[in-house]
Amino acid sequence: MILASKEIIKEYEEKGWWGTETIYDIFRHHVNNRPHIEAIIDPLNRETICHQAPKRLTYQQLSDEADRLAAILMKNGIRKDDIIAVQLPNTVEIVISYLAILRIGAIATPLPVQYREHEYETLLNFVEAKAVLTMSRILNYHAAQTFVEMRSKLPTIETIFAWGEAIPTEVLSIDQAELSMEDIECLQQEITANPSTANDIFTICWTSGTEGKPKGVPRSHNEWLISAYASVDVVEFTEEDILLNTFPMVNMAGIGGMFVPWLIAGSKLMMHHPFDLPAFLQQVAIERATYTLAPPALLNMMLNNEAILKQANFSTLRAIGSGSTPLSSWMVRGWKEKFDIDIINYFGSNEGATFMSGPRDIPNSEQRANFFPRFGVEGFEWSTRIAHRFQSRIVDVETGKIITESGMPGEMRIKGASVLQGYWKREDLNCKVYDKDGFFCTGDLFEIVEVDGVQRFYRFVGRSKDIIIRGGVNISPEEVEYFLQSHPKIAEVSVVGVPDKVMGEKACACIVLKNLEETIGLEEIFTFFKENGYATYKIPEYITIYKEFPRNPVGKILKHRLREQVLEEQEIEYR
Repeated sequence: MILASKEIIKEYEEKGWWGTETIYDIFRHHVNNRPHIEAIIDPLNRETICHQAPKRLTYQQLSDEADRLAAILMKNGIRKDDIIAVQLPNTVEIVISYLAILRIGAIATPLPVQYREHEYETLLNFVEAKAVLTMSRILNYHAAQTFVEMRSKLPTIETIFAWGEAIPTEVLSIDQAELSMEDIECLQQEITANPSTANDIFTICWTSGTEGKPKGVPRSHNEWLISAYASVDVVEFTEEDILLNTFPMVNMAGIGGMFVPWLIAGSKLMMHHPFDLPAFLQQVAIERATYTLAPPALLNMMLNNEAILKQANFSTLRAIGSGSTPLSSWMVRGWKEKFDIDIINYFGSNEGATFMSGPRDIPNSEQRANFFPRFGVEGFEWSTRIAHRFQSRIVDVETGKIITESGMPGEMRIKGASVLQGYWKREDLNCKVYDKDGFFCTGDLFEIVEVDGVQRFYRFVGRSKDIIIRGGVNISPEEVEYFLQSHPKIAEVSVVGVPDKVMGEKACACIVLKNLEETIGLEEIFTFFKENGYATYKIPEYITIYKEFPRNPVGKILKHRLREQVLEEQEIEYR
């Protein structure tokens, strides 16, 4: 299924932005040239996840498993462009599934393992999924059985496929499925008759929104490859690298930041799920990981915990990717000074925004924590191919004027080879999210930063919908969060707006303390801001203390839910 217009395909191919090689073609290259090299390793705790021993597969073994699954899928009616829901943990099976789906040209719609009946019914009916790929059990959840019980509410689902033991009778067991030579021949004949192209859709991932309707993001092989170049080029992946994937392989971080870069580089991929610090540290040490992903809060916590640092062995790690929230300069500098590990600052979205700050482009640790290269802007040279395969601009959302001055926040808008062609079946939304010049309106606020007289960098300011308007003055929650994160007592902070009859809105700082036995009050917060020269209007009027924040399946703080909790607990700590 190709969603890009012929005009766009022609333009991007002529510019050299898009090619004809599919993601599966890249995988086959490694299978043909390095068949006996180890390709993928299961989590150490696989037995806890799905009651089976961890697996290690070479490129050839992985290819054999993917071919077998592709034949099983095709034998049971799956063809090119059919949509398959994939709900699997970070084990070798999710990689096998993606490769099998790529092999036959079907479309994967990945579901986080935390999704349940509501999401199944909403999303699978929306995309008219034809099949489900899952496990009999994921941790303590009986995934396959739940899909069986929902069959009457999922009218388009024809087959439920699952790995594992005690498979329900209504589910096709992948482990027990039998294939004949005729089945293998039919697979090859069908692929030959209906080949995939690099412009065919590979995935429909899901992104959060406020519209109340699903927002599915279809992405082609070429679009995934372009986004993956950022990681490959900025981190300088090679065949020798061992990548430890800690993020669910269901969206940009897991697929664009790990799965596709791993295939491009021909590295070794090590899976991890769910996040477990002892298992993480053990994997790094035993398997000699060279690169991994970790949220800022975890990196902050480890750097502050001498007991953890003493038992850890980070000698092989050369870089760690982090992002989704602003990084602190001391953290980026601390990992470099203590362990000679470069922290890569990244900002990405399922829709195709991809900005990464690495040591080659921004060697200064403090700048790398705060800024991103101005990818997509003429006149600057950067280390990654993606920098010149899309365009970026900052626009004043009120006037529509392109911002060229430093220090003026505006909406980031992007256009080019990594950007989605439109949300799945959302013409009501697609007519609004592109401006008159064809730029996608991300809803993310950035500003241009001038250093040494040159406007080389962007700085993420926040989400336009999250801006707090206090008495007609805009307050960026991310800016306040970034500053409060440096307070010695604070482990995590999230700032939300609460209604106010006089000012319209006021700010509430939701705080997780490093030491739960300590306290922090508004007076201390006020003094902290004043001593550091911050404008008084940015100081939160309220604080609430939490042990932890509500998060989505990929670890992002659910601000709407946090805001609801704050409104329910207004009397707590309000003064």
